[in-house]
Amino acid sequence: MKTLNSVGLFASNAPWTCRRCLQKQKKTISGAASFTTKVSRGYGKKRRKTPVVLTAATGTLGAGALFFTDDVKHYYAACERTGRVVSTLALCINDYRVALKRKTDDAQESTSLLKACHKRCAERTLSVLEKNGSIFIKLGQHLSSMNYLLPLEWTETFIPLQDKCPVSSYESIEAMFIKDTGHPVANLFDDFNKIPIGSASLAQVHIARMKETGQKVAVKVQHPVLEEWVPLDMALTRFTFATLKRFFPDYDLEWLSKEMEFSLPHELDFAEESKNALRAREYFKDFRDAPLVIPDVKWGLKRILVMEYISGHRPDDLSYIDSNGIDRDEVSAALSRIFNEMIFGEGAPLHCDPHGGNIAIRKNETRRRPNFDIILYDHGLYRDIPKQLKRDYARLWLAVIDADEAKMRKYAHEVAGINDEQFPLFASAITGRDYRVVTSSIVSSRSDHEKDEISGAMGDGMLLQLVQLLGQVPRIILLILKTNDLTRSLDENLHTRQGPVRTFMILARYCSRTVFEEQLEIIGQRGSFLWPSNVFYLLKAWGSHMRVEAKLSSYEYYLYLRRAFGYEAAL
Repeated sequence: MKTLNSVGLFASNAPWTCRRCLQKQKKTISGAASFTTKVSRGYGKKRRKTPVVLTAATGTLGAGALFFTDDVKHYYAACERTGRVVSTLALCINDYRVALKRKTDDAQESTSLLKACHKRCAERTLSVLEKNGSIFIKLGQHLSSMNYLLPLEWTETFIPLQDKCPVSSYESIEAMFIKDTGHPVANLFDDFNKIPIGSASLAQVHIARMKETGQKVAVKVQHPVLEEWVPLDMALTRFTFATLKRFFPDYDLEWLSKEMEFSLPHELDFAEESKNALRAREYFKDFRDAPLVIPDVKWGLKRILVMEYISGHRPDDLSYIDSNGIDRDEVSAALSRIFNEMIFGEGAPLHCDPHGGNIAIRKNETRRRPNFDIILYDHGLYRDIPKQLKRDYARLWLAVIDADEAKMRKYAHEVAGINDEQFPLFASAITGRDYRVVTSSIVSSRSDHEKDEISGAMGDGMLLQLVQLLGQVPRIILLILKTNDLTRSLDENLHTRQGPVRTFMILARYCSRTVFEEQLEIIGQRGSFLWPSNVFYLLKAWGSHMRVEAKLSSYEYYLYLRRAFGYEAAL
């Protein structure tokens, strides 16, 4: 990746500073200039001082008034943002306390009262999120997808935030370019489209052409307003969840604000995102099991990222997929291989935000099979999974696929410190399935009855247990669970003929390979593979691995034959 200096665009790159500091620096510089002028005029011909003094005084007062006005506007807006959050939080806490204390003999009436309270509080909160904007939009979008954790009234009320992303004006983008690069947009690009092709809670994307090469590129720019409000908004988020924990200790969501506080600085640093993208591109360049495309990075700064322009269609655009002769089952299998490689591959980086907006499908006419590419965007949130955790996680999933409950419990404890009492809930959390299904056959599709059963269990008190469970598991496990949820959603939205059967087979193959590699490493630590005792252990490990491979290959061929003859997968 080229830096901006390496292509000769900057003479210098000033360090970042906040708007308040810049204004104070300007004020200091202005004072120094006036002092120098005054001293130099003390020599030579004597001048009348009154007009000069009056002019200087008027200029100083004017500048001070402008500074004071701008400063007051900032603090007023900060107080307004804080007031909205604090007042709404107080109203919601009081509303819930009254609703929970109200006693009635009619269970249906009690449920209706609580649902009405959920709805009132959700609508108040939505209003605050929309007015404050900034990272509050992102927080609301995240909460809207947490239907496994929040009441339906909350998640459904927040759904409009999914399509309510801010759009920064071109003037503010131009000012940010000048501040961050020292150049206006026109000096760096030709045909910079002032209207973004897409906008999200943290950034928006414009199409342009590189000034030097004429190459079409996508220019990702951070919303300039975030620089001013992120520190305050993160403090308000921390305060909100800490206050909720104080009044409702059983419903502790502080882990959510801590996770956001950890991940947000990474997502706001586009220079780090550019490194992640290049690393993932390098790792997958020779990966032949899936047609993954990652746009090349041209250059990146903290708030500006320039990449090659590659477009496609969302993975849930089934009309595009079907009209172009792309097999949905093959798309599902390719996605499964990509993200299993990220989880279990040695040295592989894990993309922790693979939702539908960060993935695209495009037709590839140069290949017969697969006849499509998968494009992966937004590389701001990446994590590396420790090797031992990969191996324990692989053993856990092998136990789940084999419905071996004893081993499930053992590796759940090693992976996330889960005890026997917490295990049923954890098993449902990592699979998205009813615990009774997990201990029988995980490869069947989720029925509507099973979904209703899970929702009912959440309403019967399991929700509090899940909140407490997610608050204690390691952060990396939370990100893996998030990735699992998002990839599971991608797969379900494709409505494949085979359901989850093939994706679980791919998962099993990766898990088996990971365990086999661990066994080879242990045998190698004992000495040469040619030692008689090591030969025995090697053959045993190889036989166990090949037994799994043979079972999976046989079943995959069986599914292929059923598909070829027009039958649905046997579930």
